[in-house]
Amino acid sequence: MIGKTQAKKRCLLHSLSFQEKDLYVQISFSGPAEALLFVERYTTKKKEYPLTKNKDMLQARLAEQDLLELLTEGKNWDVYITFQQDERTERIRLANNGSELELFPFLTDESMLMPFTTRYGNVCFKSQPIQPLIKVEQVRFVDKHRIEFSGWLFHAAQTCQDTTGALLVGASEESYHWKARLQLFARPDLAGQASPIGFQASIPLEAVFLQDNGTLKAWIEVANAAESNKPMIAPVTLKASHLKKQKLLVKRAGKTMCVSIIKTKKGQRLHIKVQEYSLRQSLKDGIKRRLISLKRHRLVKKAYLQAFHYIGKIPGRKNIVVFESFLGKQFSDNPRAIYEYLREHDYPYKLYWSVDKQHLHNFQGKGLNCIRRFSLKWLFIMPRAKFWVTNSRMPLWLPKPKHTTYLQTWHGTPLKRLAADMEEVHMPGTTAEAYKQNFIKEAQRWDYLISPNAYSTEIFRRAFQFDKEMLETGYPRNDFIRKSLDQKIIGKLKAFYNIPLDKKVILYAPTWRDNQFHAKGKYRFDVSLDLDLLQERLGEDYVMLFRLHYLVSENLDLTPYAGFAYDFSNHEDIRELYIMADVLVTDYSSVFFDYGNLKRPMIFYVYDIEQYRDSLRGFYFNFEQEAPGPLVRTTAELAEAIKQVEADGFQQSAQFQQFYEKFCYLESGESTRRVVEKLF
Repeated sequence: MIGKTQAKKRCLLHSLSFQEKDLYVQISFSGPAEALLFVERYTTKKKEYPLTKNKDMLQARLAEQDLLELLTEGKNWDVYITFQQDERTERIRLANNGSELELFPFLTDESMLMPFTTRYGNVCFKSQPIQPLIKVEQVRFVDKHRIEFSGWLFHAAQTCQDTTGALLVGASEESYHWKARLQLFARPDLAGQASPIGFQASIPLEAVFLQDNGTLKAWIEVANAAESNKPMIAPVTLKASHLKKQKLLVKRAGKTMCVSIIKTKKGQRLHIKVQEYSLRQSLKDGIKRRLISLKRHRLVKKAYLQAFHYIGKIPGRKNIVVFESFLGKQFSDNPRAIYEYLREHDYPYKLYWSVDKQHLHNFQGKGLNCIRRFSLKWLFIMPRAKFWVTNSRMPLWLPKPKHTTYLQTWHGTPLKRLAADMEEVHMPGTTAEAYKQNFIKEAQRWDYLISPNAYSTEIFRRAFQFDKEMLETGYPRNDFIRKSLDQKIIGKLKAFYNIPLDKKVILYAPTWRDNQFHAKGKYRFDVSLDLDLLQERLGEDYVMLFRLHYLVSENLDLTPYAGFAYDFSNHEDIRELYIMADVLVTDYSSVFFDYGNLKRPMIFYVYDIEQYRDSLRGFYFNFEQEAPGPLVRTTAELAEAIKQVEADGFQQSAQFQQFYEKFCYLESGESTRRVVEKLF
């Protein structure tokens, strides 16, 4: 019998090889195995291929048709070995032995199925359009006067003779500061299905000083010398484990400058960083890095987890309530409404807010008891609390003590499919299987879950597989909306935030896209609006408030539209924006369920509805037919729809009334009281 941990250490890829169009995979594995298993990362689709014994190795054969199916039926395939253990079928990841897997792509006329090694050393296959494969093997300073790059590249249907290339260095590929020609040569030392081309290029050190202190990136440009097609450009990544950070100190204009060659932690992109050198600051930075490294060490994390577990065994304090909103980033939403009710009605509890240290500024000056997430103080308060109140998931590694009541308020009526109902999961740092399993495991720790209506209750039970008590009370956060419709309150808010009193307010609050991300937990958002056109057509009568989703990590630059467009993405609570807004513009965000309580016009800007509906998430109802407002796809249509509302006045249609009766019927301003009287 093979233990899972033991087997994992011995499950290594030995080799890949093609015989005509068939791919042969040889694996070193000590013990009996059943099959080679491919699991699609975003959909959990599975493909199995039998393993046979070939001398001391296990071997699987993937025929051309098998490879075509992998290419067309998925995007990323994680590779496993399945085996029997304790009468159960277990599986473990297939690890790479250091081979250059990218040299074994399966090619069609327009696409390629490329094996690669993940940053954890595991084997994965991804389908993608034909594009150059680039591997930088070395970056180094030469004679303190230049930076030299060397490695190999592969481009389908191109040889060393008909390929040209260049190294681009700059802030972006469109505005590079330096361009150096690649010296290309054959690489017979690299054997594989592909015929790689070696390259070498260098840039003078002077090139990095063409920009003031900052960070430069690098790209490789590849073209066919015999064709006039647009060159293909790919970023330089440093995936070789031996490539470490390098520094060079240079005297320039009476200053000591530090030039660093580094790679980003997530994407392993090459960055050349230029900054003025200070010995004192360098020592400080070094100490800080070591402290952070020590704090993140697995033994420290393990000790923290064990301490949390054992402190949780101590009898709890019945008067402690810990609140958290959106991973500790905001003082907002349902947790805030419950907190304010408990405080205003003098309930005998000691109330704390769990806060992400990077967002402490959102909590200062409000008289709140704040504890930094994962700090020592947090360690001694969280496991002894009587109640946890949060609107998003807690870390799965966090053990919930038996004496703690976990109230999950959640943060929206679902339009988009959730958790177990999602057919595909396009999120960084996870797979569809892991995401669903982790979500359901977390939901099993909740003692109570708040639902805004019967529609949501049915979905929450199924999607979260939640079988404990549901509090179908309406959302506490919307009590504020129902009680703050006085024009004096609205006027004071507009004056406080410097919003012109003589102009109407458009609130633009879109959701996030699962497939638009920088890294795990950090999403980007492409503003697909023509703000010049909106300002031209609406600027005399309207201003526009932007409120991006809390998972979106970037900041908007609305400087060119000062006086018309305002960025409220970091505003602590959207509820004030709701009551200031005369019109809501959104897409698939659940904000429209809350805003519906105001019975004001809503317009849905859905430029990518087919992709979002069919590929990313999917909807729980026919959004196109049942949305409580018009759907528009272009900026011009959006401007016209807003003008139309202004001209005709907002008339509540029969469709809007049906929407209101289905989703807003519980929210009369008493939701918080219902929750508090039930639990506290």
